[in-house]
Amino acid sequence: SLPLAPSSFTPSRCAQSSTRRFPASSARPAAAGAGAVTMQRDVSPLADGAPAGSSGGGVLALTLENVEFVLDELRPYLMADGGNVSVAEIDGATVKLQLEGACGSCPSSTMTMKMGLEKRLLEKIPEIEAVVQVEPKGPEVTVEAVDGVLAEVRPFLNVCGGTLELLELTGLQGVVPTARLRMTGTGAAIMSVKVEITQRLKRNFPKLANVTFE
Repeated sequence: SLPLAPSSFTPSRCAQSSTRRFPASSARPAAAGAGAVTMQRDVSPLADGAPAGSSGGGVLALTLENVEFVLDELRPYLMADGGNVSVAEIDGATVKLQLEGACGSCPSSTMTMKMGLEKRLLEKIPEIEAVVQVEPKGPEVTVEAVDGVLAEVRPFLNVCGGTLELLELTGLQGVVPTARLRMTGTGAAIMSVKVEITQRLKRNFPKLANVTFE
């Protein structure tokens, strides 16, 4: 068993319906006069299969370097939707992956894992017997813990004449845990601190998918 530290990544938004332009490849012929193929999707960014990449048709041995090499082909499509993937552990012939950012909390995360990451890894590294998703590590998201992080920011807001309040935590047992906050005050300094609050909460609580303000 090979434990690995998860890569750092700042989450942004959950994967949503969008039109993504993928590089044209032999597997996806471009329209006449176009240099890229326009794909419409409304679920996982890898649901229709990512381009084959540049690793060629040969198979690879099961090593951490080769797993990372294959995942590097797919990461740009996850990152375009605010997500990422890291190798949590290689246990024998089982590769354990952690979906991060928006991908970790997206309802389509299972499809991303099965139809995108698992499929590509098994194609390129036949030694792999299973690809499984592991939950992100980190403290539990509770009212007390979240309010403790917010307490670190409140002194700055108070100086600027603002306040910060945790209204509620929702979806803690679901796929999109959300912290709903209320912040008062005016001015550029008050408004800019929203980004810092969001990043700080998600840094402290990897399981927290969204931070919203009223």
